Amino acid sequence: MPDASEVKPPVVTPVRVVIALCLVAPFVAMLWVGSYAKVDPTFIGIPFFYWYQMLWVLLSTALTMTAYKLWQRDQRARRTRVGGDAR
Repeated sequence: MPDASEVKPPVVTPVRVVIALCLVAPFVAMLWVGSYAKVDPTFIGIPFFYWYQMLWVLLSTALTMTAYKLWQRDQRARRTRVGGDAR
């Protein structure tokens, strides 16, 4: 039986890298204010500054949902590889 102090380091897989990118992208996009601190181009009369941020609300939702689904799939595959039950 493995000792309780033996903790395996996390495994970095391509799927987990994609999950991390999905979760980090909205933060980078919103923190880089210089990229969207302008008025033009306007969209249906709304300055770029505002519609760009609202667009990221929708994109963040989609990216978070994608990351969650990928995480579920990764965990299910990991349980199957280890020998646990697959739900």
